[in-house]
Amino acid sequence: MSVAILAVPFVVLLVLVQTSSSPLKDLDEGVALALHAHALENPGYTTFLAIGTEVFGPWTWRVLVVLTAGWLWYRGAPRLAAWAVATITFGGLLNLAIKGIVDRARPDLPQPVAWAPGASFPSGHAMGAALGACILVLIALPFLRTLAARLALWGAAVAVMVFVAYTRVALGVHWTSDVIAGVALGVVVVVGTAAGFEAWRRGEGRRPVEPHMEGVEPDAFREDGSG
Repeated sequence: MSVAILAVPFVVLLVLVQTSSSPLKDLDEGVALALHAHALENPGYTTFLAIGTEVFGPWTWRVLVVLTAGWLWYRGAPRLAAWAVATITFGGLLNLAIKGIVDRARPDLPQPVAWAPGASFPSGHAMGAALGACILVLIALPFLRTLAARLALWGAAVAVMVFVAYTRVALGVHWTSDVIAGVALGVVVVVGTAAGFEAWRRGEGRRPVEPHMEGVEPDAFREDGSG
């Protein structure tokens, strides 16, 4: 049920994009032009955004997740490692598939300050940030003892997602609806795979957990080191 609810924003945006909704088009173009004007007036700020969008780009998250998965395997949590790699891989392939189907053109702005290849919807950078940040948070949660620490970690993840989404629009390589859809779809993929993993755990008779607060498989890090 949670997956279906979280998928609503993405589905709505997909329908609006496919039907060339005038209100959405006006919103996208208005935001793009306003942020583009600001980028042209502030080259130093634009350089900062260009660096930031690459630092938190899709390949950064893929490498981090794969390295973390290797560490998990070494720690005796192969199922959790497999979940992490499978989730970010599936999410990336899904993004490419939807881009190809929708085939939305990227913004065509005067005096562009950045360039990106391929179709526009949904944003690969925004979706990559959502996938990577959420996966790493769900892996890290079992190591945090307090609710405040867990909420702070989720807050940091959200901040990174928002920042990446903003950079893509501010640099003029995506529409606002592209990045919102990218983040939404990335979250849906992680929630969906985490829910499937939790159903699997419960089917094995393991203690039920709330992945968003306890992690996907907190019992993988018991003191005896077994998964």
